[in-house]
Amino acid sequence: MDTTLADPLVGQTLDGRYRVESRIARGGMATVYLGTDTRLERTVALKVMHSTLAQDPDFVRRFIGEAKSVAKLSHPNVVSVYDQGAHDGVAYLAMEYVAGRTLRDLLRERGRLGPREALEITIPVLAALGAAHQAGLIHRDVKPENVLLTDDGRVKVVDFGLARAVESTNQTRTGVLIGTIAYLSPEQVTTGHADARSDVYAAGIMLFELLTGHQPYNGETPMSVAYRHVHDTVSPPSSLVPGVPPALDGLVCAATDRDPDRRPADASAMLVAAVSLHKSMPEDDPSLLSVAAATPRAQPTVPPSPAGQTTVLNRGDTTVFSGPPAAPPAPRGFLGGPKRWLLVTLALVLVAGVGFSGWWFTSGRYVYVPDLVGQDVDAAAAEARGQGFTVVIGNAVHDLKVKSGRVLRMDPQPQARVLHDAKITLIPSAGPRKIEVPKLEGLTQDQAREALAKAGLKLDDVRNQGSNTVPRGQVISSRPAAGTRLNEGGKVDITVSQGPLMPDLMGMMRDQVEQWLRERGFQNIVIVEQQDDAPPGQVIAQDPPAWRPVAFTDPVQLTVSKGNGGFPWPWLRGDKDKDKDLVDVPDTRFKNVSDARSDLQAAGFKVKVKSLVGGNLVKMQSPLGKAPRGSQITLWS
Repeated sequence: MDTTLADPLVGQTLDGRYRVESRIARGGMATVYLGTDTRLERTVALKVMHSTLAQDPDFVRRFIGEAKSVAKLSHPNVVSVYDQGAHDGVAYLAMEYVAGRTLRDLLRERGRLGPREALEITIPVLAALGAAHQAGLIHRDVKPENVLLTDDGRVKVVDFGLARAVESTNQTRTGVLIGTIAYLSPEQVTTGHADARSDVYAAGIMLFELLTGHQPYNGETPMSVAYRHVHDTVSPPSSLVPGVPPALDGLVCAATDRDPDRRPADASAMLVAAVSLHKSMPEDDPSLLSVAAATPRAQPTVPPSPAGQTTVLNRGDTTVFSGPPAAPPAPRGFLGGPKRWLLVTLALVLVAGVGFSGWWFTSGRYVYVPDLVGQDVDAAAAEARGQGFTVVIGNAVHDLKVKSGRVLRMDPQPQARVLHDAKITLIPSAGPRKIEVPKLEGLTQDQAREALAKAGLKLDDVRNQGSNTVPRGQVISSRPAAGTRLNEGGKVDITVSQGPLMPDLMGMMRDQVEQWLRERGFQNIVIVEQQDDAPPGQVIAQDPPAWRPVAFTDPVQLTVSKGNGGFPWPWLRGDKDKDKDLVDVPDTRFKNVSDARSDLQAAGFKVKVKSLVGGNLVKMQSPLGKAPRGSQITLWS
């Protein structure tokens, strides 16, 4: 019977988004389906938990938490988690779909791998585990079934955190052990505790299997295999396959040490040693690999379970480990004593002495180019060289956004897959181009805009201002001033002349204002006299009005008072008291306005100041001569 057709989920759409196309595999905790994300139109893998697990609220809570943690783990050797949710009460994950096969499939086909090829698969696995350990995540179930080999040669690790989620279910509350027995660390067997060093142990067991084609421990029952993890020592791979380098023996022995404190501290530390070994290791000898076909294949470690199936052991059974179980299998011979310690010491020296240059190694001889854009050029070059790349620093290029001295772009692009010693070209930023503000004074507004655009700058604010010296329509000044250096694309404000502005002439005396206008270039001056209460000769009206733009050729009409014959001021009546309150008015013309004000106020007069040309010197004053004490004197500056 076709199980795919019988599966009720096939053809359904989870959460209205993920269409289930077909079933890929079924395991002890979940079933994996090929699916389509209908929203983003991409193929995904859907891992749907078995309903027995989904009924446990603790599992669901832990499962969601672990999924969120793994989703934050962005690494080229980790299968990405896109989404999590529930369908009809059953929890599921939407993950990256990886076309290819598992490492277990490769082992079934090949039997074992050469030392260099085994490292080329182990290195990206350790890189993925190392990134997880740095983020505080433990895999807990490292095994060939959870290592995927893509069709284009990449290596990816799957199922981070799933075992941790299962540990929270009701099934474990009487003390059970989650994991695949062949790869369980001694501390997981005896206490159920797992940390980064437990993943290192499993990676060491997996490396042993890659090199020899066998798991290190066989047994009739899961209990007998678990016993050997606790009490036996993993043999050096060379004891089964002559030709495995001693340093690689040392790495396997160090990673699978029964004492967690004597293992590499985490996958990153083991990765350092693996990368160093890979760099110094010759190409695999095909004649040595030919023995693989004649080498007997190991029987499944736990016959009742499919190869690689996650197995559950009752921890209560492990309490008998103080003595051997009935008829335990005899341990295989292994390299012990001083020789083993020499190998362990060698591995630890390698771990301590090698830098973190291989942190981002991926599958085989290929690596992913690190993203160095935006970093300081010197620091980026050092990081790339530390990872084995050849670095070339190109000519700096100006850029408005990236600061000078930082990487603007690189070739190849970040995350490109290249040979581990490939050349990387870093193009630094020279920062924004600096441009001098050109001289704009005397140009028209349009000419100024064109000059700025040609220089690489922009005209921003335009302000109009009257001027007696700059013709109308020409630029008086710029802000910033000419010669100032701005970033390319910077903005410049200008002030444009409106030409002369007719000042406020009201209250001036005719002789002063007429002389001042002719000195400024106004020649067409018309004087109209009119009887008025104002003193004779005082301007009582003007045309154009005050502050209106004018040309020097425009006519200016001034209306001045003839008086009204009524002699409004006492000293003009001819009375005997005409000189009673008259005092001399200080002549403050051409003095500083503040000094003029002080002099007049000291003489007992009130002072009013009007703007004439915006200067700080008194240009005109009215009245001059004598005036009543306490009267107002008007100054024009």
